[in-house]
Amino acid sequence: MKKYTIQKTPFIVPTTDGKRIAEHHGLASTANPEISLAHMIAPPGWSEPFQTPEFDEYTFIIRGKKQFIIEEEQIILEAGQSIKIEKNTRVQYSNPFNEPCEYIAICKPAFDFTKVHREDF
Repeated sequence: MKKYTIQKTPFIVPTTDGKRIAEHHGLASTANPEISLAHMIAPPGWSEPFQTPEFDEYTFIIRGKKQFIIEEEQIILEAGQSIKIEKNTRVQYSNPFNEPCEYIAICKPAFDFTKVHREDF
């Protein structure tokens, strides 16, 4: 029995906002409820509504910049920087900049649409 898994075919999450999400490990791709790992590219001008997820989320910026509004504080991360946002924290993610933002997101436990609690725009 192998003690590793190589992911060659991530689950591409269907989106309507131009964001590319390739989940390599998690509920949708490997049925793992404990953790998810996704490679994402957010186009210029992209944003999501505020949300209050029931999971911790770690983000590592590969290239570009990403804006976070955490509770009432605005934070901008650039390539090479990372952040951990604690579960049950109100947050909004966006890319108001003129270039795509490529990043890795890790959620623990795994990202779950039923536990993200997005608000209406």
